[in-house]
Amino acid sequence: MSGALTMLAINLVALMVAILLLWAYAVKIRDVSFIDAFWAFGMVILAWASWLQIDGNGRRADVLLALTTIWGVRLATHLVTRWRREGEDPRYKKIIGHAMETKGWSWAKTALLMVFLTQAPLLFITSLPAQLGIWASEGGRWVMGPIAWIGVAVAMIGIIFETVGDAQLKAFRHNPANKGKVLDTGLWRYTRHPNYFGDACTWWGIWLVAAETGPAGWISIIGPIFLTFTLTKWSGKPLLERSLKKNRPEYAAYIERTSGFFPWPPKK
Repeated sequence: MSGALTMLAINLVALMVAILLLWAYAVKIRDVSFIDAFWAFGMVILAWASWLQIDGNGRRADVLLALTTIWGVRLATHLVTRWRREGEDPRYKKIIGHAMETKGWSWAKTALLMVFLTQAPLLFITSLPAQLGIWASEGGRWVMGPIAWIGVAVAMIGIIFETVGDAQLKAFRHNPANKGKVLDTGLWRYTRHPNYFGDACTWWGIWLVAAETGPAGWISIIGPIFLTFTLTKWSGKPLLERSLKKNRPEYAAYIERTSGFFPWPPKK
């Protein structure tokens, strides 16, 4: 595993350089909202960095790279476009404002400690299945078996699910008549968070592809476990729904009838 640790160390250094450059840009424009897009694209960078460090890629490494790239580039493009269209994310504005008020920090220090240096390790941990799975596939070892192909199917379902959900939400928001209303049609009829479910599905699928490589793949299960916890219990669903319940009167009833994560027929 010493080779894996060397690869991970190089990847971490590359990630931190990118994070610090983005922080400097955020200080210049006084907005950190684009970090959400880098959350996705940063995983693409780590997958490519892993792929470039191994000799003889093999099918599994190429599949892991492709799945991570398709997911990350699609999501990063979607989030950057949304940021440029809608401007600063109120969630980050509130987080930074509260920290500056209570701790007495400058805007730059708050952005660095509360956003950028927080996101970097989370991003790194989540993408471990791609990083370690690619490393363990060096030289074409471990022919892809049924578990890996199931993983490809699960990941693709997640990518499609998230893409469709994002498109439905974008179309809903573009209609002025829907201002203040709750989207409860399409995929949003079956889960309150199609995008979060799609993210989790994608990374559980990527882990399944990596899992056949032995200990390195097994260890990387920490990635999808951590991501699922983050989306459902920590900074994803809880924070978003707390805000939506305050701003949209219909949201409480929507919660009562609609699954919070896994797609399921709504309650009557």
